[in-house]
Amino acid sequence: MNAVRQTTLGDDVTLSGVGVHSGKMARMHLSPAEADTGIVFFRNDTNQSVRACRGAVRGSDLATVLRDSEGPAVSTVEHLMACFAGLGVDNARVEIDGPEVPILDGSAGEFVAAVDEASIVETDRARRYLRVLKPVRIETETGFGEISPYDMGFRLEVEIDFNHSAIGRQRFAATMSPDVFRKELAAARTFGFVSDVERLWQAGYALGASLDNTICLGDEGVMNTTGLRYADEFVRHKALDAIGDLAIGGLPLLARYRSYRGGHKLNFAVVDALLSDRSAYEIVEARIPARRTVSSNAGLIAVAVPAYAPEL
Repeated sequence: MNAVRQTTLGDDVTLSGVGVHSGKMARMHLSPAEADTGIVFFRNDTNQSVRACRGAVRGSDLATVLRDSEGPAVSTVEHLMACFAGLGVDNARVEIDGPEVPILDGSAGEFVAAVDEASIVETDRARRYLRVLKPVRIETETGFGEISPYDMGFRLEVEIDFNHSAIGRQRFAATMSPDVFRKELAAARTFGFVSDVERLWQAGYALGASLDNTICLGDEGVMNTTGLRYADEFVRHKALDAIGDLAIGGLPLLARYRSYRGGHKLNFAVVDALLSDRSAYEIVEARIPARRTVSSNAGLIAVAVPAYAPEL
């Protein structure tokens, strides 16, 4: 079932930590926002803001980077965006005093805890959804990403295949809900390989990575003394990333997303291709019942609204 009303945070909450790529400390403040605002990032150190949307993406190689035409970059937004999308937060203001969202423990778990502390509240405005009308597929030399119609909510099917004894081929599939996100994906951490560290450092990446925020893989396997949180934590984190990357579309999805050997760049390429084809999607709006029901998860009755791209 899909929510009928848009949501936002009930209160303010603050987090702080190091950026996994920049290595710089940042303090981040999450606060409520009006209906139809979306997720907006505000850089306190430069007094500029950017809305999380397709048109603001300026990089998607190792992380999702946002920047408007004049403002500075805010990078590594995908775990926070996954938290908002996974829990069903439509509108929020994110104030940050640095260039990168803190990595915290490498998962979305601490973001979930922060949202729980702030609480999620409904607005009086109807929620809009992005309904996919036909398949859109992007292929690479080694994999693919495809989004297709699915009116029962948002279905996620992610498969990875790494030539490493600790990973191999793994698959995660589920129709998403806040409960599924909390239990199955939120705690899954980002991961990396020791063999790539020198190359990443030279390129200016992974400067804040450590065993406290990254699953580190050596020739013999997982180097973290605490081990894994899930037997298939690697594919679960890739699924978490996909949720955050797809949230850049600007609205919750009525769609099925499949990927094989994907990543940030492929996920965004699918979003970009979808929104570039006006015949591939429509915007639908939930119908708010005349009388307030006890549950906020009343059935979705979608009605067509005037066409416009979600980021607008």
